[in-house]
This record gives sequence, structure tokens and C-alpha cells, in this order.
Amino acid sequence: MNNAIWLEWARRLQAISQTGLTYAKDPFDVERYEAIREISAEIMADGAGVTDAARIVDLFRGDVGYATPKVDVRAAVFDGDRLLLVREREDGLWTLPGGWADIGSAPGVNAVREVREESGYECELVKLAAVCDRDLHGHPAIPFYTYKLFFVARLVGGAAAHSVETDGVDFFAEDEIPPLSLTRVTPAQIRHMFEHHRHPEWPTSFD
Repeated sequence: MNNAIWLEWARRLQAISQTGLTYAKDPFDVERYEAIREISAEIMADGAGVTDAARIVDLFRGDVGYATPKVDVRAAVFDGDRLLLVREREDGLWTLPGGWADIGSAPGVNAVREVREESGYECELVKLAAVCDRDLHGHPAIPFYTYKLFFVARLVGGAAAHSVETDGVDFFAEDEIPPLSLTRVTPAQIRHMFEHHRHPEWPTSFD
């Protein structure tokens, strides 16, 4: 079996079940959509080598309403020609500051806040550099279908500070990039941010 097709099947079934549960009124329809959700969790658990599908069902239950992609925002903050990266406590690897976008905040507001919370620095956004389908850029698989928004920004203040999620903060030249947290950002995306920094006239890249 294609090593990615099971994830696509599981996500599509999950989306059908989530949207169905949002609008279903008949108790028999609700029961059917719950069964579809369990099937999607079983597919995902089997494909990922996880023995406890119930944990994935609980994860899916946290998403309600019409099923849409999740949104991850990242900020490439430059100080001259050096790029700000933070080290994740979760895996000990480096990434652009960012994370899931919070409901009630605009994308740019989310990006600036993530920089402040994860690094201690203040930034000013320059441009939206890229909008990516996460599945098309070599990231390890995760349960949710995700769009990634990358902003280029300039440093305007603050000082390095760790957070509950990060235990390292530093600026790096393009040829000094440390090992990256590939779940969050890839080397190709880092290179692309440096290119956008050098070419502010470039339009936004998108899939």
C-alpha cells in the first residue's frame, strides 16, 4: 500500500464524520457518523503503528463543526542577514517561531504573538511569503490536514527569553542553520525564507 494513502483515507473519513456529526439530527445518522470516526481512527492507528485507536478517537472528538484544514503560522524574523530560530523542548530541535493559529486573532497577530511568546523578541511583519499545503513539503505525517503560513519579519526589540515550549533562542546565518524540527519546518522552507528576505519584491508563494 502507498505509505501515504492510508493517511489520506483516514483524514477524508474523519472529515466526513466530523461534518456529518455537526449537522446530523437523526440518532441513527449520528451513530453511523460516530462509526465512521472510529474507522478513521483505526486506519490512522494501524498506519502509524499505534495500538490504542481510542486515543485518536478522543483527539478527533476535539474537532467540531465543518471540517476544514488547520492553520499553522510561522515567522521568519531577520536581524540583518541572520534568522531567528527557537529550540523546541519537545524534540530538542530548532524551528521558526510559530504554531497553531488561535481563533479570534488575525494571522499576522498570531505570528507576532508566537514570536514574542517563544523567543522574547518583538517583530514587525514585512510580508506574507508563502502559503503551503503541509503534505506537499516533506514534513512527517500528522493526523490533521494543515495549511502553513510563512511571514517574513524584521526584529524591532525585545530580548532572548525561553518559554514553556522553547529552551533555546538564537540568530543564525544561512550557512549555520542547526538541526531542524522537521515536523515544523524543513531546510527547503528555511532557504525559501532567506530568498524572500533577499528579494522583498517577490510575490507570495503558494501551492
